[in-house]
Amino acid sequence: MYEGVVQDLIDELGHLPGIGPKSAQRIAFHLLAADPADIARLQDVLGKVREGVQFCEICGNVSEQQQCRICRDVRRDTSLICVVEEPKDVLAVERTREFKGRYHVLGGALDPLSGIGPDQLRIRELLARLGAEQVTEVIIATDPNTEGEATATYLVRMLRDFPGLTVTRLASGLPMGGDLEFADELTLGRALSGRRAL
Repeated sequence: MYEGVVQDLIDELGHLPGIGPKSAQRIAFHLLAADPADIARLQDVLGKVREGVQFCEICGNVSEQQQCRICRDVRRDTSLICVVEEPKDVLAVERTREFKGRYHVLGGALDPLSGIGPDQLRIRELLARLGAEQVTEVIIATDPNTEGEATATYLVRMLRDFPGLTVTRLASGLPMGGDLEFADELTLGRALSGRRAL
């Protein structure tokens, strides 16, 4: 343990996702040795993020305005909504350059053990969008883990009675360049059940 504010800095950095005690310590000592101008820029950016970044009033993505650039883009297909858990997932789908619709960010996934139920997610907002917009397909792109699957199952139950709405789920399976012998049973099973004709 270090004294005073150094330990406080390490503790605060350790609360960040993906930062363990050793990484927090390395970052803290990097910051202590950094040029004061670098620290000032970091403080300035953190302040701007806290004050200037908000969530899009339509989809829930991060934005500097009331609506994000994707929701403001008139070239996007408004009949398609891709439902994701977090804003970082929007970027992952956008990098594919395959999806031309709009998004809906839930703000997490169902996790009853952590106290996250449907009321803590932006599901009500999704249902309101479907009632107000001419949406023909909702693509559920939640993570392929227990919480993501539970969220997808819940959404399918909520959305299946909307007339004229198709609900789809991202395919899951083997990564490109992967070897069958190294695939786990669940991944290989999903790849088999999600196979398609060529």
